[in-house]
Amino acid sequence: MQVRVARRRYHLFAMARIYDCSENTELLAGMRLARAAIGRGELVVIPTDTVYGVAADAFTPRAVQRLLDAKGRTRHAPPPVLIPDLATLDALASHVPVAVRDLVAEFWPGALTIILPSQPSLLWDLGDTHGTVALRMPANPVALELLAETGPLAVSSANLTGQPAADTAQEAEGMLGNSVTLYLDGGRAEGTGGAHQGSTIIDATGLQAEGGKIRVLRSGVISEEQLRAVIGDVLERATEEPEPDVASVADSEPSDTEPSDAEPSDSEASDAGRPDAIAPGAQASG
Repeated sequence: MQVRVARRRYHLFAMARIYDCSENTELLAGMRLARAAIGRGELVVIPTDTVYGVAADAFTPRAVQRLLDAKGRTRHAPPPVLIPDLATLDALASHVPVAVRDLVAEFWPGALTIILPSQPSLLWDLGDTHGTVALRMPANPVALELLAETGPLAVSSANLTGQPAADTAQEAEGMLGNSVTLYLDGGRAEGTGGAHQGSTIIDATGLQAEGGKIRVLRSGVISEEQLRAVIGDVLERATEEPEPDVASVADSEPSDTEPSDAEPSDSEASDAGRPDAIAPGAQASG
């Protein structure tokens, strides 16, 4: 019995190891294994500049569903997508208005998530997105390095639904356990806005209409005053509740259901609908 218990404990440790990214050997090993895990459609917890996030390949529907299941979420709360550079912004969004370019020039990499119309040619399934995608470029070197090698990742806060967001890899592991293959420990999340404070989420889809404005869906690290200093009256003053088709993102992005009947295989999902511009390994780490 003692031997069986010991073997079980070793198995749990091996399946959900925490890699200390402050140690070079741990960093190299952790990054290599994280890339492999993402490629297999598994989940990896990563540090960001706000809180810890649980990441999956954005182009593998099975992996995205695994992410939602691990957090206890449904398809009505699609995860945002983290990207490594500005080139990927244009590859994933069908239209990037001037006001949005001004914001990313000021705040990316950083704690600003922007909802835009997605490229219709992308063959991915993030959930009930209604043709939109929430994008962010994080200001964290570990996250950016991984993103540069894997391509865009669907990332949600590394916690169970209803629990506080994780500020450390250990806190994330305590909630998610072996639903995640491995944890990259980048130290306590810096989160300039304070503990558990996530990115500011804005909806820029309204700019498709003449006279349209950008709305703040969730307040976060970047204040409304900071946004208005860049884009002025293009930012709408919050007076109404967000519309249901985009509001769900505000609960899933790092602060945060059934599979498709025609879900592609792992090998197909990793390539289908992924533009050459965002193929794994094609991006610079920024």
